[in-house]
Amino acid sequence: MDTGLSEKHRVVRRSVRRFCEVELKPIAREIDQEARFPWEVIEKMGKLGYFGIQVPRDLGGAGLDSLSYAIVIEEISRASAAVGLCVTVHNSVAVYPILAFGSEDQKRKWVPSLARGEKIGAFCLTEPNAGSDAAGIESTAVLEGVNYRVNANKVFVTNGGVADICLMFVQTKPGSARKEISVAIVERGTKGFVVGDLEDLCGMRANPVSSIRLYDCRIPSSNMLGDEGQGLKIGLAALDTGRMGIAAQATGIGQAALDETLRYTRQRRQFGVPIERHQAIQMMMADMATLVDAARLMTYRAAAFRDKGRPFSQESAMAKLFASEASCKVTDMAVQIHGGYGYSKSYPVERYYRDARVTRIYEGTSEVHRMVIARGL
Repeated sequence: MDTGLSEKHRVVRRSVRRFCEVELKPIAREIDQEARFPWEVIEKMGKLGYFGIQVPRDLGGAGLDSLSYAIVIEEISRASAAVGLCVTVHNSVAVYPILAFGSEDQKRKWVPSLARGEKIGAFCLTEPNAGSDAAGIESTAVLEGVNYRVNANKVFVTNGGVADICLMFVQTKPGSARKEISVAIVERGTKGFVVGDLEDLCGMRANPVSSIRLYDCRIPSSNMLGDEGQGLKIGLAALDTGRMGIAAQATGIGQAALDETLRYTRQRRQFGVPIERHQAIQMMMADMATLVDAARLMTYRAAAFRDKGRPFSQESAMAKLFASEASCKVTDMAVQIHGGYGYSKSYPVERYYRDARVTRIYEGTSEVHRMVIARGL
């Protein structure tokens, strides 16, 4: 496989990196400490097409390929993983399912505003009694005439505190012998739509993760995405793309930790020389660089398969599993090399360490991904 980037991809990387260095990186520490969603930067990102990376241009998007998508998510996450999380979830598991399974009317109604970042999307699957067991959801949507009555209790919703358009996984034939999972599109402002308190998270603190509850929300039947009973199919297709995005995010976190550690080892002196001269440090730095590069290559492979129209579920699962595990190892070594400073909020590596940890949990835990990969074998 040709792993070299085209000039187009290099331009994308330079452009996103320049934006993030100027607009996002200087406030990354602040928004983490304050657990604040940076609307001032989000609005600028919307105008640059970051919320419609792979949306066709006629629907208001940037019309880029999957490799460009991975590059954009990596670069944003390198500056702020929490904002990178917002962008990847919005693109991969909120916008993409509407593009892939929505009717023409649904695409025209919702995609343009999502692609421009005027509205933020969310993927509402996890419940108190359903996480890795997606088929165990208890939320319901009952058809009553031309409307559905939706009741739901979703937790740990990424973008939940700011989401305008939510893809709700629900049972459409509750009480029947065979559970039927479907996806209903519910908009903020619908009567009975309630946003819960924001989660006080260890990492990704600038992303407004919350619960979302629906109490007898009535939505038109035209808000059902795809056909009734297609929910698991839609969810799995969305998660294949989402896993690739999280792999890119984890790679960006690892790269940020590597960059910061390289700078630190050149400045910090022990025993009369910069610590980069010590072999023990060099061994860890070599391992960090190798892990980050391998994660990037696996992510690019999944993106290349998707761009060529080839099945990429296995590759996406492998990339997400490896990149998330690698990111945790890399950030752990970064903290270790920084010593006591690495455990202080005065240095960004402690934030990278906290942010990396959750990449092994959301969009499918590492254990679930090993199951997916084993099935593929």
